[in-house]
Amino acid sequence: MGITEWIATTAVAFIAATSYPGIFLLMVLESMVFPVPSEAVMPFAGFLIVTGQFTFTGVIIASTLGSIVGSLASYAMGFYGGKPFIKRFGKFLLLDTHDLEITERFFAKRGELTIFISRFIPIIRHMISIPAGLGKMNIWKFIVYTILGAGMWNAFLAYVGFKLKENWTEVMKYSHTIDIVVVGVLGLAFLYYAYKVYVNLTKKKTAS
Repeated sequence: MGITEWIATTAVAFIAATSYPGIFLLMVLESMVFPVPSEAVMPFAGFLIVTGQFTFTGVIIASTLGSIVGSLASYAMGFYGGKPFIKRFGKFLLLDTHDLEITERFFAKRGELTIFISRFIPIIRHMISIPAGLGKMNIWKFIVYTILGAGMWNAFLAYVGFKLKENWTEVMKYSHTIDIVVVGVLGLAFLYYAYKVYVNLTKKKTAS
């Protein structure tokens, strides 16, 4: 079994075992600052739509509810805690303050529509809810934009997974090439994470 097939089998088995609550929880984490990308959740949920274990409607409802809950939790961090809370406890939430500053500028330039747009942008979508809270954005507008953006993105990824599963035999014909790409992506992700840890440690030493 190649790496790609193993990842798919493992992810599908986990989501199948945890069912809709599992999708909900994973998407709560995805919408906060935890390293759980929706690209690693929703396509495999789409696999299970093909097998009949899930329905497309059920997957979208569970995932979007998770996105809303996670986003509201991050919004509350910014709204009630502000920057002092983020600076003090952000490290325990895997929150990179540099990325937060970039996201704040992104939010300031593009206003409320950013909440919708950001759902389609890696990194930004994990953190955008905190600047929205810091900026005291209207909570109902925040919820509406989150539902629209997250719902569309989740539906798109689930559909991608649905089509992949339907054509899985054809996809696996190129499994060797795909495995190389996957290893490369995982390697880059590890290097990026190691770089972030190094930078944070350097900053702490400099500050002390």
